[in-house]
Amino acid sequence: MANKEIDQAAKSLSNLTLTPPPFISSTVTYRGLQIPSSWEETANSIAYDSCTCPPPIVLICGPGNCGKSAFSRVLLDALFKRYKKVGYLDTDVGQPEFTPSGCVSLQIIEKETPDFTVLCLKTPEKCLFFGDICAKSNAKDYVFYIFNLYNYFIKKYYKFEDLGESNKPSVPLIVNTSGWIKGFGLDVLVDILRYMSPTHVVKIKCSSARKNLPCGAFWMLGGQKSNAEIIEICAAQNNAHSIPKRKEARTMRDLRFIAYFRQCLPKDLGIPNYSELKRHLADIPPFEISLSKTNVTYLLCQESTEMTYHSWIGTIVGIGISSSVPSSASISAPWCVGLGIVSSIDVQRDKIYLVTPIPLHIIKKADTLFRGSIEIPDCLIIAGNRDNSVLSSKDETVLKEHGN
Repeated sequence: MANKEIDQAAKSLSNLTLTPPPFISSTVTYRGLQIPSSWEETANSIAYDSCTCPPPIVLICGPGNCGKSAFSRVLLDALFKRYKKVGYLDTDVGQPEFTPSGCVSLQIIEKETPDFTVLCLKTPEKCLFFGDICAKSNAKDYVFYIFNLYNYFIKKYYKFEDLGESNKPSVPLIVNTSGWIKGFGLDVLVDILRYMSPTHVVKIKCSSARKNLPCGAFWMLGGQKSNAEIIEICAAQNNAHSIPKRKEARTMRDLRFIAYFRQCLPKDLGIPNYSELKRHLADIPPFEISLSKTNVTYLLCQESTEMTYHSWIGTIVGIGISSSVPSSASISAPWCVGLGIVSSIDVQRDKIYLVTPIPLHIIKKADTLFRGSIEIPDCLIIAGNRDNSVLSSKDETVLKEHGN
């Protein structure tokens, strides 16, 4: 991302506004966003025509850039008219709705977002760090991550095994999927649909038929019928995969990371440009965790020697606590409690230094780092007041634990 673009983005970090892309002609304005006129009616029909017990589980699918996330927000509003809480399982690691990229997350949302054109980050109920913006880089783990988050939701918010919770109201769920629906991506989507058996499947169709999903219940075997209600709606925008759209996606990913790490700084701190943002982040006393007691998981590559420490500097990592692991035999990775930037490593002092907005009482328990291939925006490449190198014991500057 060019410095000029980041400068413009950094000026509005406190109120990051998304510019809606061009939409089809038959639209209405809804909470600052233009949407097809039929969307609100469709969302209301799902919310009000469904049984209250159990509430709907709605999976939204379709090609890239068709408006899946936008429709999910409209549906979220409709469900809030009937339910106090709504679950939101985001499986789009490239363009998630409420977290930085590279994560698969479950949100339990309790209030509406008034303006859809304002970037909105939320702390997830549970999160797993995938480490890439493309699911095809490790489809097996990607599917396992989704299944584990879904299992967690079902057990805690939908089907209660404890008799003492029998009167507890179930929570509806929205499953937002990625635009990877061709080739092996279609197989992945089929696996997800078969595993979840949603009550509703919303298929968003664009004007180019070859980009759309197959007709009907394409995930069922041998012509079997699905219990899910299948709803087809028109896309919110032209789906032509153009270079400007790819650039826009990259910009949005960078803005999400900028907004996430902006939380490390006081809300009222004025940040006029990207250089100031980088300087303030570099001045933050980093958290320190033990290098020898930290389990490092390489999600998409195999590295283990001390020489690789040099490649850690200035990278975004997922942070976990080993005692917090999903209750599933299919995955051993702990839940991700947040993200951090590795500002420096001192091998001889046995320290890793991290800049992160994770609260002190949580980061103190951290003992797991997830190394993926997330590309960090230029303005977030920091190394404290040092060169981007692994420190030795000759370095006289002692970093203090953040918060002291």
